[in-house]
Amino acid sequence: MGLITARGGSRGLPGKNIRALCGKPLIAHTIEAAVQSGCFESVLASTDSQEIADVCLKYGAEVPFLRPAHLAADDAKSRDVVLHALEFMGQRAPVDSVCLLQPTSPLRSAQDIRRAVSIFRQNSADSVISVTEYSHPIQWAVSLSEDGRISETSVLKPSRRQDLSVCYHPNGAIYIFNAEFIRRSESYIGKNTYSLIMPPERSVDIDTPFDFLLAEFIYTHIREEK
Repeated sequence: MGLITARGGSRGLPGKNIRALCGKPLIAHTIEAAVQSGCFESVLASTDSQEIADVCLKYGAEVPFLRPAHLAADDAKSRDVVLHALEFMGQRAPVDSVCLLQPTSPLRSAQDIRRAVSIFRQNSADSVISVTEYSHPIQWAVSLSEDGRISETSVLKPSRRQDLSVCYHPNGAIYIFNAEFIRRSESYIGKNTYSLIMPPERSVDIDTPFDFLLAEFIYTHIREEK
């Protein structure tokens, strides 16, 4: 099952899930990638907003319910939203896995989804999480005091980038879970969790107006893989 989660409220960028990105509502890009991947019997949207639901239906997603208000609050956990969808869809037919696709990652391609699903199946994984390389070595990170001074506890040693190990972070684009794993685990990462490495130009996670502008620029001028 492909699951797209989109609540109506957004503090960083109000209305972002249906805000137009290069001629389409933001969420439409994720729906189209999910459908085009051919990986799912159903692409489901979980939202508390009828306005968002109408857009999802227009672009090919199923919206069999409106999400309960307590699962659309600022403090709601995405795991609980996934479990709610699993429980609802499980009443129709058994669901053995779910692929969570957040609409704030519009540059992820259908091919990215297919690769993630292939990794999940080939390794009988508990979960697969898409990641991208940090733009700067994480070893260069520093913490600041309230008055702006760099903390003495920061570990910053002179070093060349090429001498440091490469580090990655989840990019928010793709999460695939074995249904039993996500039911029993409080974490997305288990002993049998694999990664899908994605390039930065398909890893933009929209949370601010700047992120939106960056996604528009990449979509228009850089993005190649469909």
